[in-house]
Amino acid sequence: MEKLVIIPTYNENENIRLILIAILDMKLDFHVLVVDDNSPDGTADAVRALQLLYPGQIFLEVRTGKQGLGTAYIHGFKWAIDRGYKFIFEMDADFSHAPTDLERLYQACRERADVVVGSRYVNGGKTVNWGWERNVLSKGGALYTRMLTWMPVKDPTAGFVCYRKEVLETINFDEINFVGYAFQIEMKFAAWKLGFKVIEIPITFVDRKYGTSKMNKNIVKEGILGVVKIQWQSMFKNYRRKVRNNVVQVSSHLPAEALN
Repeated sequence: MEKLVIIPTYNENENIRLILIAILDMKLDFHVLVVDDNSPDGTADAVRALQLLYPGQIFLEVRTGKQGLGTAYIHGFKWAIDRGYKFIFEMDADFSHAPTDLERLYQACRERADVVVGSRYVNGGKTVNWGWERNVLSKGGALYTRMLTWMPVKDPTAGFVCYRKEVLETINFDEINFVGYAFQIEMKFAAWKLGFKVIEIPITFVDRKYGTSKMNKNIVKEGILGVVKIQWQSMFKNYRRKVRNNVVQVSSHLPAEALN
């Protein structure tokens, strides 16, 4: 068990079957965990039907209600760690992230990084089917985040990420405070402050064709205010790696790399 893709869902019945088939039909030994927040549209039932066709490759965790993106991923991270997966991925259900890019993230993480971010804003990265307002908001938010946190990641809100297991074992999930897009920033920030090597590789982000976007004003507000809170709280957190195998790991505050 090496590679697990975590896909959080809420009302993704139109997408979930297609995205699971696209991932598993590549036959690259990815397993997939769907963390569903009790979607009323039957998302979980669609996953259960596919479990019969792909035994031992698709897993499903259904939570009691809509609890947010961040808590869904943390639920999935803990599930993956308990089962010994070495490389754990975040991915959307709506084909904004191309399944064919999963292997690129995996190879980059396996060969030269602890965290690999599928980035819209490094050379070669781009967005498709976005209006100018959304582009300005997203790029402006990324620049704002870098200026406030000094974190060398050009796409800090990216949700297409590969983590080594050791990174997720080291991050204290109890100190991850956010559930929306600020969650993505906070996870990358924590990994960077802990001294893990974070790089970015270019992807093409395509706006969803089916279903409804989960973006709303509260998520945007959390992202704006959350960056300030993340940087403020970092002054009082002792970001240090754990001691493993009787070898004391280096303390956090060395900057990790971001690939331009």
